[in-house]
Amino acid sequence: MPDKRITPITYLLIAILAMLLLHFLVPGLVLIPMPWNVLGILPLGIGLALNLAADNALRKAGTTVKPFEESRTLVTNGVYRVSRHPMYLGFMLILAGVAILIGSLTPWAIIVIFPILMDRHFIEIEEHMLAERFGQTWQEYKRRTRRWL
Repeated sequence: MPDKRITPITYLLIAILAMLLLHFLVPGLVLIPMPWNVLGILPLGIGLALNLAADNALRKAGTTVKPFEESRTLVTNGVYRVSRHPMYLGFMLILAGVAILIGSLTPWAIIVIFPILMDRHFIEIEEHMLAERFGQTWQEYKRRTRRWL
């Protein structure tokens, strides 16, 4: 039977939609006026590149990209040398880019909520699974590599 849990990418898409709704329904103060808001393309692009690099590293190592599936290999190289969760970091950069592009204050509320949701719904569970699967190797990696950045 297929796993019916909401995936992190779904959370990301819901977050972007929520940011847009907040902007149009409760726009609030304009923080970043045009044309400066176009600078949001930078974090958005970096976030996308970070996600692609992380996805590629996991696939190249022959392990799963999907949360809640058991990892076959602990990937600690590439973008995983800098962050234990580069995909979630990439999501945050994507959201920051969208917020900058939108330009108003209210979408930033989502950026405060999103990492808490990722931590509670995915990161804590993933790290527990990795600790059980890889033991001391995971503990050493965890000691030398920050969770986000």
